Amino acid sequence: MHVIGTVGLPGSGKGEAATVAREDGIPVVTMGDVVRQETADRGLDPAKDHGTVAQALREENGPTAIAERSLPMIEDRLEGHDTVLVDGIRSGDEVDVFEERFGDAFTLVSIEAPFEIRVERIDERGRDAGEADGGEGLAARDERERGFGMDDAMDRADVVVENTDTLAAFHERIRAIVRNGTDGRKPAEADADS
Repeated sequence: MHVIGTVGLPGSGKGEAATVAREDGIPVVTMGDVVRQETADRGLDPAKDHGTVAQALREENGPTAIAERSLPMIEDRLEGHDTVLVDGIRSGDEVDVFEERFGDAFTLVSIEAPFEIRVERIDERGRDAGEADGGEGLAARDERERGFGMDDAMDRADVVVENTDTLAAFHERIRAIVRNGTDGRKPAEADADS
């Protein structure tokens, strides 16, 4: 059993990491899906109210509310698979939930990229990086994510992937991590260096 969690600011590449995992036949649990479902259940617009509902869930049920709601989905997928990727961890409190439940079988991967690169990526995929159309700008999204405790989660990562190279190079690095372990090398290779 191996549970890989990803953490990173918007536009860093978490969605691409999830795509790589899916291509490798690894199921992905997206913590944002919990928020999207709750947003729909409240009769709100997921495109506009996602951040508000994420914050409300944490205020109403504690900082680990979304992680705790994700656990049954992760455990369900582990019944048929050796590895599951959890997309979108937002705080050290959420990391605590996964470390407590999965212990050494949990690996946290921080995906990082500079602000300017993330703005370009969000522009390229047609999502709002600015506030011109009434959407939430990237700087505001970063601030909200950091308010949840994302910096703490990123600081606790077992592996840091700097996503500043080509998309193919990023995919290769993530594929190595999901196939071989925490640093992308086979366990025997890592042991030989110890």
